[in-house]
Amino acid sequence: MTGFVGQDRFLSWGRVERVGQEIAAPAFRDELKGLLAEPDGRSLLAVGLGRSYGDSCLNGGQRLIDMTRLDRLIALDSTKGIVQAEAGLALGDLLRHVVPKGWFTTTTPGTRHATLGGLLANDVHGKNHHRAGSFGRSVRRLGLLRSDQGQVDVAAGEGDDLFAATIGGLGLTGIITSVELELAPIRSAWLDVERIAFAHVRDFFRLAAESAGSHEHTVAWIDCTARGSDLGRGIFQRANWLDDGDLVPHAENAVSVPFEAPSALLNSVVIRAFNSLYWRLQKSGKARQRMHYAPFFYPLDKIGDWNRLYGRPGFYQYQCLMPPSSAEATIEELMREIAASGAASALSVLKTLGPSPSPGMLSFAREGTTLALDFANRGAPTLALLGRLDDIVRQAGGRLYPAKDGRMPADMFRAGYPEWTRFAAHVDPRFSSNFWRRVAR
Repeated sequence: MTGFVGQDRFLSWGRVERVGQEIAAPAFRDELKGLLAEPDGRSLLAVGLGRSYGDSCLNGGQRLIDMTRLDRLIALDSTKGIVQAEAGLALGDLLRHVVPKGWFTTTTPGTRHATLGGLLANDVHGKNHHRAGSFGRSVRRLGLLRSDQGQVDVAAGEGDDLFAATIGGLGLTGIITSVELELAPIRSAWLDVERIAFAHVRDFFRLAAESAGSHEHTVAWIDCTARGSDLGRGIFQRANWLDDGDLVPHAENAVSVPFEAPSALLNSVVIRAFNSLYWRLQKSGKARQRMHYAPFFYPLDKIGDWNRLYGRPGFYQYQCLMPPSSAEATIEELMREIAASGAASALSVLKTLGPSPSPGMLSFAREGTTLALDFANRGAPTLALLGRLDDIVRQAGGRLYPAKDGRMPADMFRAGYPEWTRFAAHVDPRFSSNFWRRVAR
C-alpha cells in the first residue's frame, strides 16, 4: 500500500481514543517523498508499532505514515558495536541480530515491540537510567525527511537544534528515516537478578540508593492498593549482566489475548486480590536467580495484546517524574490518594532516574523518581482521580510523560517542559498529532 487509505484500525496502546485517519504503509524509503508531496492540506505523522499509550501517536481526521515495513538493517559493525537501520525496525528484531554477536542496546524500555524511530521519538528510558541515561544518548546520527527541507542527516553535536528537537520530539520534526546507534557489549544473554521485598514505599528509596553503585538495573513493583503501614509495599529487583552463559536471543512465543475482555474484568476487587497474592508469592519466592533478558526486561511481552484485558473503554497510563528533593514525600502522597480513592492499578512501577542529561528538548527522563500506573477507564471518576494526582505532581515540581499521556492539561505540559516554545520552532509545518494540538494551541 503506497497511497493513503481511510482506516480506523490504528489505536494507541491505551485504546481510549478511536478516531478515523488515513494511513499509508510504504515499503521503501523512496516512497516517502511522494507521500509528503501529495497536495492535501491535512497534517501528517509517522508512526511505528503504536506502543504509545495516549494520543501522541494519533492524528485524528488527518494522515498517518506507518513505518513498520521500513525495517531493514543497513549496516552493523560487530567490532565497534555500531548499527545503522531503518527507523521501522523493531527493537526485538534488532536484538535478534546483535545479541548473538555480543551486543545490546545501551538501554531498553519495557517492551521490545517498539520501532527504533519510536524509541528515538519518545527518548525512552529503562531500568539502567542511573547508569546509561536515556536512549537518545546512544544515537550517533539520524536521517530526517522534512516537508520544507527534504532529506536531512543530523549527527549528535552537529548543526542547529534539529537533533535535540527530534530526540524525544514525538515524531513532530519530520519522518525519522534511519537511526545510527552505539550499542553496549554483553558477554551473556543472562542476568543475575536479586529480588527483595519491602514493606513500605519509603523503603524503596533506601534500596535504590544502596543499589545504584553496585547494580546496573534496578526497578520495583509496588502495591498501590495497600494502606497504612503497608503503604506502597513492593518487590525491588536489581540485576547485572552475567559474564557466563550463552548469547541466544529471545524467542517469539507469546500467548495473545484474542478479544476485548469485559470491561469489568479488571475491577478494583480483582486487582486488589491479585496484588495481595502477587506480593505473597514474590515475597516467599527465590530471592536470586539467573534470568534471560527477555523475561527480565519484557515480562508483559509474554502476553500479546494484553491491553485488550481492559475491555473496549481502554485504560490510562499515568507516569510522573518527581525531582529528588520532593520524590519520597510526593510518591507517598500519591500512594495515599490512590489507595483512598478505591481505584487500583495492577501494573505499578517505581524507578530511580540518574543525573545524565538527555540530548532531547522534550525528553521526559531527568534525575528523580518515576512512578507508572495503569488505570482502567471508568470515565469521569478516573479522570477526576488523575486530576487530583496532577495537582500533587504539579505542586512538587514534577512532570508527566507525553508518550504515556492521553489527557494532561496544556498548562501542566508547558510548566513541565519549559523548552516547548523553543521546540515548537522545529516542528515540521506539515506535521501534527492529537497530543500536540491538545497541549500546544
